[in-house]
Order: sequence, then C-alpha cells, then structure tokens
Amino acid sequence: MQTHEIRDRFTNHFVNLGHTAVPSASLILDDPTLLFVNAGMVPFKPYFLGQQNPPFENGTATSIQKCVRTLDIEEVGVTTRHNTFFQMAGNFSFGAYFKEGAIKHAWALLTNPLEEGGYGLDPERLWVTVYLDDDEAAEIWEKQIGVPAERIQRLGMEDNYWSMGIPGPAGPCSEIYYDRGPEYGQDGGPAVDDNRYLEIWNLVFMQFERGEGDKKGNFEILGELPKKNIDTGMGVERVAAILQDVDNVYETDLLRPVIDAAQEITGSVYGEKHENDVRFRVIADHARTAMMLVLDGVTPSNEGRGYILRRLMRRIIRSARLLGATGATLEKFISTIMDTMTPSFPEIADNRERILRVSATEEKAFLKTLESGTQLFDETAAQVKSSGKTVVGGHEAFQLHDTYGFPIDLTLEMAAEAGLEVDMAQFDKEMAEQRARAKADNKAKKHGHVDESVYRDWVDNNPTEFFGYSDLTGESTVIGLVSNGQSVTSAQAGDEVEVILDATPMYAESGGQTGDRGRLVSGDTVLEVTDVQKIAKKLWVHKATVVSGGVELGQKITSEVDSAWRHGATQAHTGTHLIHAALRQVLGPTAVQAGSLNRPGYLRFDFNYTDQLSDAQLEEITLIANQAVDRNLAVNTIETSLDEAKKMGAMALFGENYGDQVRVVEIGGPFSIELCGGTHVDSSAEVGPVAVLGESSVGSGARRIEAYSGIDAFKHYSKEAALASGLASSLKAKPEELPDRIQSLTERLKSAEKEIQNLRTQQLLANASGLLEQAETIGTTTLVAVTLDGVSGADLRTLASDLKNRLAGQSAVVLLASVDGDKVPFIAAATPSAVDEGLKSGDLVKTFGQYVGGRGGGKPDMAQGSGSDVAGVDAGFAAVRDVLSSR
Repeated sequence: MQTHEIRDRFTNHFVNLGHTAVPSASLILDDPTLLFVNAGMVPFKPYFLGQQNPPFENGTATSIQKCVRTLDIEEVGVTTRHNTFFQMAGNFSFGAYFKEGAIKHAWALLTNPLEEGGYGLDPERLWVTVYLDDDEAAEIWEKQIGVPAERIQRLGMEDNYWSMGIPGPAGPCSEIYYDRGPEYGQDGGPAVDDNRYLEIWNLVFMQFERGEGDKKGNFEILGELPKKNIDTGMGVERVAAILQDVDNVYETDLLRPVIDAAQEITGSVYGEKHENDVRFRVIADHARTAMMLVLDGVTPSNEGRGYILRRLMRRIIRSARLLGATGATLEKFISTIMDTMTPSFPEIADNRERILRVSATEEKAFLKTLESGTQLFDETAAQVKSSGKTVVGGHEAFQLHDTYGFPIDLTLEMAAEAGLEVDMAQFDKEMAEQRARAKADNKAKKHGHVDESVYRDWVDNNPTEFFGYSDLTGESTVIGLVSNGQSVTSAQAGDEVEVILDATPMYAESGGQTGDRGRLVSGDTVLEVTDVQKIAKKLWVHKATVVSGGVELGQKITSEVDSAWRHGATQAHTGTHLIHAALRQVLGPTAVQAGSLNRPGYLRFDFNYTDQLSDAQLEEITLIANQAVDRNLAVNTIETSLDEAKKMGAMALFGENYGDQVRVVEIGGPFSIELCGGTHVDSSAEVGPVAVLGESSVGSGARRIEAYSGIDAFKHYSKEAALASGLASSLKAKPEELPDRIQSLTERLKSAEKEIQNLRTQQLLANASGLLEQAETIGTTTLVAVTLDGVSGADLRTLASDLKNRLAGQSAVVLLASVDGDKVPFIAAATPSAVDEGLKSGDLVKTFGQYVGGRGGGKPDMAQGSGSDVAGVDAGFAAVRDVLSSR
C-alpha cells in the first residue's frame, strides 16, 4: 500500500466518523515556543489550552500534519525508526469522546479489512501500553477490544504520560505497538524490546493541567481540565514500513528512491556497511526535510530556521562525498524526493523550479566552503607537524566545524591522510558546551504561552465585525476593556487601555499592513488609538490612551479612522502588489513572496531569490510598477472559496493558514491576483508614483526590495532631482552628462591616490636603511624593533617585508609598531634562518600584543596584529627581547 493511500484511508476513516478534515498547517507557525511544527496537535493548541472554542462540528477533527524535529540531527540514520521530517496522522476530540472512543476508532482502522477501508493488520501482532494506574484504559483494551491481558503492559510517566514540556494540558496515554517478529529482537513486548515492537500510534488522554517542572515527570498535577480531550498521533511512515513489508522507514516508497539515486551517483551499495548505510539514510531523510522546508518558505542562512536547513543540506552533500560522489548531488536527490512526495503534496509541482534553484545555490556555496576549509586544515596540519606534534588540537577542529562549517568527519579523514590524529576529547567537550548553550537558549525561549484567556469569551461569543473596507467612521459599543492583562470595567483620563468594540472600521495589523490609527469619541470622552491588533483572527483589540473624559463598558462610541494614515497605508499596500507583479514579470515565477511590511508612504517586500538583482532589473521593475499606476487599473476585491481562488491563479503566502472563504485582490485582471485581507485603493493610479530605493540580501536565497509610494515617492524623486541639479551646476555639466563626468573624476582620484601611495611607499623604503642602523644583536639573532608614527598597518607590512629581504642572509627578526591615533598596529617578520631556528612571527606578535591590548596572528615568516594601549609599546618590545635572549 502506497503512502498516499495510507493517508487517504486515515482521513476517510475519521471523516466517516463525523470528524472535520483539517489541512496540514505550514511547518512555520507564528509560535514563539517552536522553531517548526513538531507534532500533529500544534495547530490545535489554542483549543487544548482553552484560549478558543474549537470551530469543528461535533467537536472533533482529523489531520495529517507535516512535522519536523531536529534536536538530535546527528542520530539520524544511526537508528532506523526516526526521521527529521515525518507525517503525523491524528484524530482530535474536544470534549466529544474520550478513552473508549479513541481506542475503538484506532483499533478499527488498524484491523478492519482492506475492503472495509482499514489497514488489515493482524490483531494478534498488536500490543498496547497504558500508564501505570490507568485501570480504565486497560479495562477498555481487555474487556471491550479483546486484547489479551498479557499483551497489555503498564509503563511509567516517562513513557506513558504526555505533556508539552511546559505548564499546560497533560494526561496519561496509551500506545499501540506492532510486533515485527523474532528476527527483530527478543520476545516480551515493548517493555522488553522497542525495536522488535514498533510503536505506531499514541493515544493521549488529555484530562489534567500540569505545573512547572520537566518532561520526566517532575511536575505537579494542578487539577483536571474543564473538558476531557483526545489527541492522537499515528506515524504514517512507520505504518507504511509495515504495510509495505520493508525493514525500516527509509525503505518505503517515499525514501527508498533517494537511496537508489545515491547508489547510482556514488557507486557505493546500500546494505553492505553500517557506516555507509547511515550516510545513505542521512541523504534520504535530509533531502526530504530540506525540500519540505524550502517548500514552506525557509531559505538557508546562518541563524534560526535557515541554519537548520543549511545544516541539513550540508550533511547531505558531505555524506554523498564520503560515499564516493565527486560532483554536485543535491539537485538529483531533491528532484527525486519531489517525485515521491508530490502525490501527497501537489503544491510541490508549482514550486519545483524554485526549490531546485535554492538547493543548487546552497550546494555551490558549500563546495566553496569545503575548498577554503581544506586550505585552513592544511595550514593547521603544517603547523602541527612543524612543531613536532602528531595531534590536531580539538579547539582548532571545533573552530573549523563551528566557524567555517567544515565537517568534523572530513577533518578526521584528512588528518588520517596526513598521518595525524585529532584531539576528539577536547572537540567533544567544546561541542557539548555549545549544545548546552543552545539547549539553554531554547529552554529560555520555551516559556509558558502568552495568556490570551482574558479575551476568550469575546473571541468565542462576540467576534469583532469589521466594516472598514467601506467606511472610515461608524458607531460602536464598548464590549470590553483590558488593562495590564486584566479585564476592567472602566478607564479614566491618562490611562492606557485595550478597547474591544462590537464593530470597528479600524484595520488590525495583518498581512504586512500596519494597524490603523484613529480616535474613539463619545461626548467629552476622547481616546487616541495608536495601534490595532488581532486576537485569534476574530477579535480586534484597539490599543488606546484616554485623552479626556472616561470610558466604560456598554458605552456608545464613535470610531474614527485617521483618514490620512489609512490613505498612505492603502497606497503602500497596493503598491506592494504592483511591485510583486512586476518582480514576477522580470524574474519569473520562482521569485516568491516571503514577507512584507506596509506603512504610510513606505513598503518593504521580501522574496525568495538567490541572485542579486542588477540595476537594469531594478529599473525594469520600477518601470512596470509605474506603468501599472499610469494605466489606472481597477482594483477589485472578490469573496470566494479557497478552491475557486486557486483556480483564478491567486497567490498565497507561505506559513499562512486560510479558511474556506477567502478575499482575492485583483488589479487589472491578470496583472496581479493575490489572496489578501488588507485595505487597498480603488485604482492603481491612486498609488501615485512608486520609487524603488534598492534591493538587498536578507539571508541566503532571500532578497528585499524597499520603495516609497505616493507623496513620499514624489519627495524622494524631488530630492534626487535637486541633488542632480546641484551636482550638474558644480561640475558645469548637463544632468545627463553626470555619470560620465563622475566616472572620469573617480578615475582621476584613484590615479592620484595610487600615485600618492607609490610616493609614500618609496619614502618608507628610503627610510629602511636608517631603520637597519637601529638593529641590535641578541644572542645569534638580529632584531630590528622600531616604533613609527602615523603609519598604517598596510604600510608597516610593506616596510617589514623590505627589511626582512634585506636581512635574508642572517637569522633576523623585524618588529614594527605604529601609533596611529588610538590604535597600535604592529607586525613581526622573520627570515628563513630565524624560522628554522624556531622563531615564529605568530608567537612574537602574540607576545607583543599582550602589552598593547591587542591580538594578532599569521604565518611563521610574517604575522600582524592591532592593539589599543599605546603606553604598552615599550614593554612589548622588552618582552620580545626577553624571548630572544632566553633562547
């Protein structure tokens, strides 16, 4: 049975039982406690936490959620049960049914015959576990389902008690295991061997609230939840391995083709050596995870989600090289996994070109990293050998890994080839310290959820009516007041308060558009609204200051949007759509929106693209956007179903969850069609001019365009025109002649600077003979140690190199320092004879640097540094003399 059929059977089973089918959320959600969605229940957290009432008919739902877990990336492939990306099929009950229903529904799907929509698993091969004192669940399994008592095992809190790891919902759980047979391990059930007995489904009976503590059960149970809920998770990949009768999750229809592709590319064979099998599995697992992350809008970078993606991709590339690959590999692996995953995720097809482009760019960058890392390792190895040692320091190996992205296994391999070892004890120590820091940082971020329970009644019973698409003023009733997180009945002049109205014309921040500003007026009462935020996509919260009078619950009030603010914001928002459409015309469909910000007169647009835009491309984008303004295109909004919107070609944002009914903003027919809930002008001409300021990088594979709109664009163009006019007058040229005239002046300036530098160098070298006269002999070594005034580090290097060459026939050391403002650049150079005698420039600058508050480094024959303590120069020279005299 193919994986997409396993998914379909699961969904159909629960839909037929009255559950609402909920599409998978994006892997990226607006949740400060999560890097990625890591469990099937994550999108349902507001309902389990009691922040919102579930909107599902019958109080039940089912989903197959995309999940990513990356805490132990190094363990992937070592065992054959875990994936970084996986699909969690789940059914959820919010007070509708509890233990009996969850157990019966799961058992029916697993054991019903194929012709009845089930998976047809042999009931005799299924075992279950329950929590130690959960007699109720054990009795249901034995008395109602018919599982023999000997196949029902009781386990402790660490295995069979669930919580999110932080204060909140918790409860016992019951897990279902499949016996894969004696060839996989010893008899005795999951309590004895969880390799032979494979966990396929976890039924969580969410009925308690836990307090502070850790995941291992060191927390207090505070009491029962208002409703008893069910959260279950069935591992799609594990069930696929069983139904497809393969050894593990890596050999199913989704991942095995990637392993086959890796065999073809590398020449290695899967199944021959454990260490190679781990690499094959890393390639298959990481290729799928990387592809799904890029699909959901993540791009490689050096922090956050982008760092995880980059790390996964680099592990793929490195594993392929260790298996024998010599050229580019990532595109082939990613292309293969897209083929296997598209039947379950059709949206992959529309993003294929973009995903491959991101992958190819990242691989190209990493191959350069490998090249530079190899050079750094060679230098390190040479230093180790020259010192007579045979072990590369663990600190140096860790720096190669952490700072330069150079894999430790490559360092080990190259060290062995050079006849060296690596101090892995020190490397492991520094790696453990880094992980501890990362975990501490992650734990610090994993705080309790922001308490939005104060808004719950309004969210569920009095959602805000927004009428601001058509009107900027209107009558409203104050139905809620919140101050310092607490509901209050009134507020007085000078108070800052959150005001909840039954209806409002003020736009709440979303979709990149900032919230409206305005006033709330009732007789002598005036409140200035500085921001409007949205809670649970249903409730508008007006952040306001009471300027005069007082406000209280039930008060009738006039809501007034700041019309100038709204006009500027709508200009910018519509301008963003024009820029997006122009961008896709110039760059093609792979330039996908990755975020935006619109405020009056200004817009910022982020998009996924790997290359820097040229001046010509920016000029064309600006021209297309302003041509759309000039054409006075109609801006229409259409309320329709999500399916119809997609048929129209409307573009959606990554990470955004849309309901069944959506709002489409159409500009000039096919020119621009996007899903958007923001406010817009009525025609493109109202945007006014659009002035593109430029574009920049905001991470690997992500770019940003910034622009002005409306009167702000006009002011920008006016300033530029005035500047050009002033320059033309100063240079006695016509404005159109400015580029050539400025280029000519720049070339003349560069030539003059080069001539000045040549003269300075000649002067320095002319003084070299005088400096040699200051040489002193210490033991068998000649030392030239001189302080100069106002000489740059680059000029010091030129002078030191010349002096070293003049002294090449003897054992000599040159040490020069300069007082250049509040900086002390310094350099050391050693002749070949001095280096042979063990005098290394790098050691000398380290010694000198200690006295001038600086650091430095380099090669044995020349090293450079900089400090900030002028008073320590003489002491530094004295310390170097001591080094020479003590030899």
